[in-house]
Amino acid sequence: MEVVPNVPKETPKVETPSSNEPVVEETIKPKIDIPIISNGEPKVSAFSLASIKQKKELAEAQKLVTKEAIQYPTEPFNETDMLLQWNKFALKLEEKGQMIMHSLMLINDPKLNGYKITHELPNEGTRLEFERTKNEVLGYLRGMLHNHDIEIELVVNEKMENKRAFTPQDKFNRLNEINPNLELLRKTFDLDV
Repeated sequence: MEVVPNVPKETPKVETPSSNEPVVEETIKPKIDIPIISNGEPKVSAFSLASIKQKKELAEAQKLVTKEAIQYPTEPFNETDMLLQWNKFALKLEEKGQMIMHSLMLINDPKLNGYKITHELPNEGTRLEFERTKNEVLGYLRGMLHNHDIEIELVVNEKMENKRAFTPQDKFNRLNEINPNLELLRKTFDLDV
């Protein structure tokens, strides 16, 4: 057993400033050496906010690079293929209850010039209505025709005729204009219109 002498502990003396004297505290800032990378920028700790910011910037830069490298399909197509998909999308709009857009799509046949689809509308109001769902139509056509170079141009022609088909014969004639093979099908199977 060891004997420890009983030594009274000293309490540090705290001087209380007088009410007239201001209290001045000195803080000593330690000198921090920041390693410098060869390109002249300071090295950033992996656990600092600056490193998180740098990582985000690097990720954004990589995203931009990868987006430029994406090649979208650009398969060729003809006007008949385009009209077929155009009419299918119009029928889908009718099923969804979007009758105005359905009628605007079928008001006349769009014309194909390269990869640009030109669609005539009777007035500015119908053009504005078509503009609301233009991106949806464009997305559908690009997907179904496997060509992402397709563009839709809307032209206002206030003197255009409405080519709506009302009777079954009118509907058959309209579809026969789109696909002349319907007449051959009708004759082969001796079908009535």
